[in-house]
Amino acid sequence: MVLKDLINHVILQDSSAIMSACGSAALCLLLLLCLTPLCVTAGKILIWPEEFSHWLNIKIIIDELIARGHSVTIITQSATPSIKTDQSPGYNVEVIQVPHSKAKVIDTFDRFFKYWMYDLPNTNMIHAFLKLTEIIDMMLEQNKALCRELFAREDLLEKWRMEKFDVLLTDPVIVCGELLAQKLNLPFINTLSSSYGSVMERLCGQLPAPPSYVPAASLGYTDHMDFLERVKNVLFIFFINIASDLLAMLKWDHLFTEVMGKPTTRCESMGKADIWLIRTYWDLEFPRPLLPNFKFVGGLHCKPAKPLPKEMEDFVQSSGDDGIVVFSLGSMIKNLTKERANTIASALGQIPQKVLWRYTGEKPETLVANTRVCDWIPQNDLLGHPKTKAFITHGGINGIYEAIYHGVPMVGLPLFADQPDNVNHMKAKGAAVMLDFNKLGTEDLKQAVNDVIKNPSYKESIMRLSQIHHDQPMKPLDRAVFWIEYVMRHKGAKHLRVGAHNLTWYQYHCLDVAAFLLSVIALVVFIFVKTCRWLFWKCCRKTPAKSKKE
Repeated sequence: MVLKDLINHVILQDSSAIMSACGSAALCLLLLLCLTPLCVTAGKILIWPEEFSHWLNIKIIIDELIARGHSVTIITQSATPSIKTDQSPGYNVEVIQVPHSKAKVIDTFDRFFKYWMYDLPNTNMIHAFLKLTEIIDMMLEQNKALCRELFAREDLLEKWRMEKFDVLLTDPVIVCGELLAQKLNLPFINTLSSSYGSVMERLCGQLPAPPSYVPAASLGYTDHMDFLERVKNVLFIFFINIASDLLAMLKWDHLFTEVMGKPTTRCESMGKADIWLIRTYWDLEFPRPLLPNFKFVGGLHCKPAKPLPKEMEDFVQSSGDDGIVVFSLGSMIKNLTKERANTIASALGQIPQKVLWRYTGEKPETLVANTRVCDWIPQNDLLGHPKTKAFITHGGINGIYEAIYHGVPMVGLPLFADQPDNVNHMKAKGAAVMLDFNKLGTEDLKQAVNDVIKNPSYKESIMRLSQIHHDQPMKPLDRAVFWIEYVMRHKGAKHLRVGAHNLTWYQYHCLDVAAFLLSVIALVVFIFVKTCRWLFWKCCRKTPAKSKKE
């Protein structure tokens, strides 16, 4: 691709020189035809995407694949809240009819978010576990219904077999993409895994994660843990592994066995992935082991800032030397409680900066003139603006990477999922202040924003991370597309998968070897002890007889 672009560039720069160098018009015509995109082999890609922010990321990869001449087909449900099925620019859409509605999907997610944000911190552990289990069960049932409807469509499965796709892209958060790849006999890629080193990567991808220095997601530890933290880390990983295996066994393994017609587990199926695309990088992660088929693509959506709309630019410029603060809790949080919204608005009104706040809820009563509330903001363009001093974020990976890309220090208000872990990493690297959303006070937020802006260490730290992010041999988006095309060219990438996938858990940890060696040692000790006892008995028996004879 690079060679073709270079030759095209040369031709465009000096086409007259090339024409004069050609001996005949036919030769020139042949040369030009061979250098056109028509000569590039285009692939056929099947995609099983997740919703919400995951869709926004995979959409960027889809657009780039289409721009490179590939044919893309997306499979989604009739109740999708993110994918527009009535207009699909450049790609095909296959819609699976499901028994639930779009409103039901959105309502389930809203219930999950609201419970996690407001009720979970004030609920006892047992009740919280039962309530979360109930909501998560609803999500799993919707996913399971989609899977069943998909594999009931033999006509679609046969159609896709006939189309001879080159690769399937699936998101490990939504189940059944890995199962579809097996049914169609396609190599597949787990795209945009949300947390490098999380449960799925460790258990199913066989990614090494020594608990002595690799902290489990959600604990908030760094790669330098003291003794008690290592104890907690080991115990947490042990129990989360058991819980994950139990959940998969109860909720998914029977469906995988039913579809495949033989005993199959979800983790076994997911582990067959040729490549894992991880949406982080060493600017966010702590150093840890990496396998050949795990590739970082964190920040693939980031790009240079574009000019702001005139009205917004005028507001930003009116901030003077104080600059602006950008505030967003992501696309999923559309409303806050009245009390929490007033607390935040009051704090923002006491800082000298102007504030652009993405918020679609009821206008807070304590909102003052320095804060403008918008239904939508061009977040990337605002973070890249020279007057932006700080970013107040919920810790979503997309916003975190836009802040890293443009070098903007952060105040983190993490809410759920991987957000606390993301903000903890930024805090540990000196680029953010982390606050508890449920205990947030006006003075807390005001002080945090002032600290991040006035203390130069935060700006220095985020600029160091920004330099690390930009200092890569190729852009994250180019890396993602390269590995997708790599799998297509080689009909898979099994040569990059470690042999650990073919071992049982006791073989992986060499417990059988340890048992064998202990048995050998025990046998040697046993023989030695028996021999010593026999020699001792012989010696003791001969000594008295000799004395009596004398």
